[in-house]
Amino acid sequence: MGRSKEFEENTVLKKAMELFWQQGYEKTSMSDLVKCMGIHRKSLYDTFGDKHALYLKAIDLYGEYTTNKLRSETLKAITAHQAIQGIFDYMIEANEDKHWGCLFVNAATEMGLGDKEVVEKSEAAFRMTEDFIVSIVREGQESGEFSNKYDAEILGEILHNTLIGLRVLARTSATKEKMHRIADFYLNLLYD
Repeated sequence: MGRSKEFEENTVLKKAMELFWQQGYEKTSMSDLVKCMGIHRKSLYDTFGDKHALYLKAIDLYGEYTTNKLRSETLKAITAHQAIQGIFDYMIEANEDKHWGCLFVNAATEMGLGDKEVVEKSEAAFRMTEDFIVSIVREGQESGEFSNKYDAEILGEILHNTLIGLRVLARTSATKEKMHRIADFYLNLLYD
């Protein structure tokens, strides 16, 4: 009879996600993962597969986490402006003690075009976020809250690109004040 697992999969997967998020794929060894996750190497392989399979699962978990956080931030909003502002504030202020940026951005820049599965996951996440922003912009334009000078799709692309840039800056010593100034500049396009 086999031994039962002595760990909760999502708990140890979250630990792996945070380690990959902090260090990146290449700098994270299997020994690092075993130590961080607090499980035996055999258990890691039996449950999650190899390092690459674990990385893909960690990216999926991050996607669920960020989608839930963005949705909860926008549910608090009464206006389209509050929804967009909430997304930017969350991206700038979240994880203030961790300068890890965004796991999707980190994965896309680290793995580049060399890993089809990582690129597909990152691109799908980027599309989802951009589409979400476009829908909020469109709602704001239809209600008269935002200007119709620019197409909602173009504004969504610009605002999403700004978010990606801010997530890169989050990995540096850039101040939150600087990131808010950048966000505010682009958010003003909604009213031009």
